[in-house]
Amino acid sequence: MAKVKKINIFSFAKFQAILATFLGLIVGILYSFGGLIIDVLVSIGWVSSEDACTPGLSFGTVLAFGALVGMPLIFAMFGFLLGLVEAFIYNLFARWFGGMKFDFF
Repeated sequence: MAKVKKINIFSFAKFQAILATFLGLIVGILYSFGGLIIDVLVSIGWVSSEDACTPGLSFGTVLAFGALVGMPLIFAMFGFLLGLVEAFIYNLFARWFGGMKFDFF
């Protein structure tokens, strides 16, 4: 049985940032389908293209590109910050309560 008494704060924060980046990529891909739907609606004429604030690019394309680039970056930033806070709180309380015990097969 292994007992974790302390977590390296920056290592855990980097790990959380990587996990959150992958989650942000998945969410960005799903969100970009919304841009595809808007492009289709503009193409078939159900939504007017004057409503879009981006001349030269359709509004759906801007949403899709923003989602695929922005979501992973935003998720990574918040994942890193959350990892810092989580590891700090764990280290603080592990001193008082003895840490967590893990059983590996």
